[in-house]
Amino acid sequence: MNSDEVTGITSIDQIERKMHLKGKVLKTGKAGAIVDIGIEKPALLHVSQIVTAKNEPILKVEDALQEGQDIDVYVRNLRGDRIEVSMKKPLTLEWREIEKDMVLKGKVVELEKFGAFVDIGAERPGLVHISELTQGYVRNATDVVNIGDEVEVKVIDFNRRRRQIRLSMKALQPDLDEIEGVKITPARPARRKGKGGQQKQREPEIHEEKSEEAEPTVMEIRMKEAMERAELADRKAAQRGKKDKTLSEEQEDLLSRTLNQR
Repeated sequence: MNSDEVTGITSIDQIERKMHLKGKVLKTGKAGAIVDIGIEKPALLHVSQIVTAKNEPILKVEDALQEGQDIDVYVRNLRGDRIEVSMKKPLTLEWREIEKDMVLKGKVVELEKFGAFVDIGAERPGLVHISELTQGYVRNATDVVNIGDEVEVKVIDFNRRRRQIRLSMKALQPDLDEIEGVKITPARPARRKGKGGQQKQREPEIHEEKSEEAEPTVMEIRMKEAMERAELADRKAAQRGKKDKTLSEEQEDLLSRTLNQR
């Protein structure tokens, strides 16, 4: 017996959608079969809901089912006292059951550059965009998750017509600045449009801090040396001029005293 198979059902009031039951084919016809599921009223199995072990196309109901055959069925619809069943295992989560902000558990089944696809039991896996994997900047999805990982996600958007589901892991994580004792502002890089109008994450710019005193170039060093040499030459010239002036004054004074003595 399968682990999800329900037994002990005796009344239609106990029947629920998606319930897994054991049935016996009572009668077959062109449109399908009538199946005994253990209650007072048999269930209807439409031909479109019949599957074979190898999932081969069915030309006639008799080719797949025989009267008295035991089969596994799932409750597909309940319409008053009419019970419709299917041999196809139902989805865990149907489109009409999906709601925004639902928190679900799923498995990572595919990784792409732009994010991870997570199987949540719906018709198609949902996408966790790389920007929704965790707080802060993420370069590659593999830095956060790997195929086969069991993860918890939140439905942030969905489109039934396009069969698209957008999920988030980040929405279930506390912001970095909410962690007790930690004062950190998470990086939130701006987005830029890439080819096809898709949004891409922009890597944070790294600014190198400049030293307070820039190291002089070779030209600056040589210019400084030349200016120092010129300044030194000017000082020497000034000193020689002062010395020559003093010597000239002394000679004139000597000449003047000599003339006065005569």
